[in-house]
Amino acid sequence: MNNSGNLATFDLETTGVDVETSRIVSACIAVVDASGTVVSRWDWLADPGVDIPAGASAIHGITTERARAEGRAAAVVVAEIAEKLTETCALGIPLVVYNAPYDLSLLDRECRRYSVDGFREPYVVIDPLVIDKAVDRYRRGKRTLEVTSGFYGVALDDAHDAGSDAIAAARVAQALLAKFADKLGTSYSELHDRQRTWYADQAASFQDYIRSSKGDQSFVANDEWPVRAVPPQ
Repeated sequence: MNNSGNLATFDLETTGVDVETSRIVSACIAVVDASGTVVSRWDWLADPGVDIPAGASAIHGITTERARAEGRAAAVVVAEIAEKLTETCALGIPLVVYNAPYDLSLLDRECRRYSVDGFREPYVVIDPLVIDKAVDRYRRGKRTLEVTSGFYGVALDDAHDAGSDAIAAARVAQALLAKFADKLGTSYSELHDRQRTWYADQAASFQDYIRSSKGDQSFVANDEWPVRAVPPQ
């Protein structure tokens, strides 16, 4: 695979972990060149329109008070993020999103919430979390961005800042593309399709683990990548 070109990268900080109900607090889209140097960057701070739980503020450092005082209207921010992602991917630049089903599904729900034209295919997503699990399946330990960045020698000085996380994710992707080029296919579009299959396999494995280790035979792991469908009402 020729990975000599630019990569775009995207990260959100939010009010929670549930993509159906959580709101965007901050976001970053950046473009890095082949050396990992940032050549373009866009940042947003939103007033999510709801209180930011203390637990979420403790992670990303943005309080309800700050978001209300400094953040822009959520509907405007959501529309700008979706537009910038669409513009970037229309240029043929692959988009790095660490744990894509979280960030991209949450963005999809926000677009629906505010009746904004969403970020839609065609696009090529590179999800370092999915790739890392596929190429190094049996490595023990956590696979958080912070841990995985350290494993691949990528500096992450300000974890849970959208900009820092997005840029680190891009550099982790570059490390994976370089180290495992023989396993990742011949094109980004092929890699996109492979990740969809890998994610489904990983979800099935996790589902089996929960059912066998926790005894919860009703547990179902979502296997949709990179965006989860809206659950039926």
